[in-house]
Amino acid sequence: MMFTGCLVYAQPVDKTLTFDAASVKPATPPTPDGRGMIMMQGPSGGPGTKDPGRIRYPNVSMKNLLMTAYDVKNFQIVGPAWLDTERFDIDATMPPDTTKERFHAMLQNLLAERFKLVVHRDTKELPMYSLTVAKGGPKMQVSAEVPAPKDGADPAPPLPLPMQPKIGADGFPILPPRPPGSPIGMIIMNGRARMIGQQNSMQELAERLTNLTNRPVTDATALKAKYDFTLTFQPEGLNGPMGPMPPPPAGGGGLNGAPTGGAPELDALPDIFGAVQAQLGLRLEAKKGPVAMIVVDHADKTPTAN
Repeated sequence: MMFTGCLVYAQPVDKTLTFDAASVKPATPPTPDGRGMIMMQGPSGGPGTKDPGRIRYPNVSMKNLLMTAYDVKNFQIVGPAWLDTERFDIDATMPPDTTKERFHAMLQNLLAERFKLVVHRDTKELPMYSLTVAKGGPKMQVSAEVPAPKDGADPAPPLPLPMQPKIGADGFPILPPRPPGSPIGMIIMNGRARMIGQQNSMQELAERLTNLTNRPVTDATALKAKYDFTLTFQPEGLNGPMGPMPPPPAGGGGLNGAPTGGAPELDALPDIFGAVQAQLGLRLEAKKGPVAMIVVDHADKTPTAN
């Protein structure tokens, strides 16, 4: 099975598709505030968001820009090391009704114009995983049916997160239920990770596992229902928002940095492979297969002036 991400058979990009206005400049490294903390904003805006006519991408890497522009994963991009390290601020506007396909073309054209980006497509044999049902069958709970909203009724708003949630005996915060169909959530605390799904499909789980393992994960479970599940595991070495996750912090005493002085030690957690099998009744089976790639032939580190 080819893991493509809508790449191999992509049509030539329409060079006339451009943003109404765009600012591209090297990012200024963030500095700590008076408390020694660094506050960083994430990317916002674009098709499918509350601000479809504008994107704001602060302190974004070229690798992340390529992932967005070509709708691919991290492992599908081959290029120089600086793609991960150099950071830029992107601010651009477009018609609010711009489709995702046209937005991707606009971003590709912007990178070609401002960074002299040249890429080509290739296919490479890479390690990957197949998500299958383990012996004994799935251990997840089939989601209850959610009644359709009445005509004219607004969907229920998401439950607000408490400012200071209580921490359970397992070391994780006690949070209200997630709205049905929300993207699979992730909590990482003290070197421990928890994945929470409600009304989610196996394809959505495979996508989340793809991001974590930094390898293609294909859904081979043949499970068509939606499920509620909680997966708790040791995340060391997996892929996080800022790259591979480090080992648990040293705190002296309890496992995974749990404080001493009467605080209970936390139980050891399995890695992602053991957790998927023991807690979900599924397996991640290693294999190899062809993966569509974006290869960077040329890109300038410094964009042309605005």
